[in-house]
Amino acid sequence: MKPAPMIAAGAMLAYAGWMLYQDSQDTSQSADVVDGLDFSSATQGTATFFDSLTGGILKLSDMAKVTTAHVANGNMQAFLRVIRAGEGTADAAGYRRIFGGQMFSSFADHPRTKVTKGGYTSTAAGAYQALQSTWDETRRVMGLRDFSPASQDLFAVGRIAARGALDDVLAGRFEKAIKKVANEWASMPFSPYGQPTISLSKAEGIYTDNGGYVATA
Repeated sequence: MKPAPMIAAGAMLAYAGWMLYQDSQDTSQSADVVDGLDFSSATQGTATFFDSLTGGILKLSDMAKVTTAHVANGNMQAFLRVIRAGEGTADAAGYRRIFGGQMFSSFADHPRTKVTKGGYTSTAAGAYQALQSTWDETRRVMGLRDFSPASQDLFAVGRIAARGALDDVLAGRFEKAIKKVANEWASMPFSPYGQPTISLSKAEGIYTDNGGYVATA
């Protein structure tokens, strides 16, 4: 989940109000910390809520329903390849990559490393560029014990489920699923963050090349 570019002042004020309304527990989207402002979205417990920053819907309790069978599903494996391609972590070393291209050495935990590069500051790490705050929230709900590749895959499917896209991925409703997760990963088609994204046609090509099924109805 890569950091988003500077957001207009009005959005900053709206976000500040949202943060005051919420308890201090936070979960990030594609934005992290930009010029000292934390744009991770706040949550309360595991309720369904509307994300005022991106317009997305999150139902955190759905992350707890994810199983290894969901991760192993052929469509899901292909969909995860799309996310990794967009996030620049499609290679074997992607599970160890920190924002900015550095590598971390231990899978015991999220590396919790804040990197500033190209005008952005982010804690994004791993194959799905999980922000520290997003990882901690997901880890609590899903009971993840480490930051291993297997846990990172479960994390990604958990976030897909929280965005309401799990059934869409499993059923091959590719474009519908992509639209839902675009609020989670800024590199996806239809992302609202304004940074470079992969095209829908390229995303679908990666998906089908990796064995993903696209439903026709």
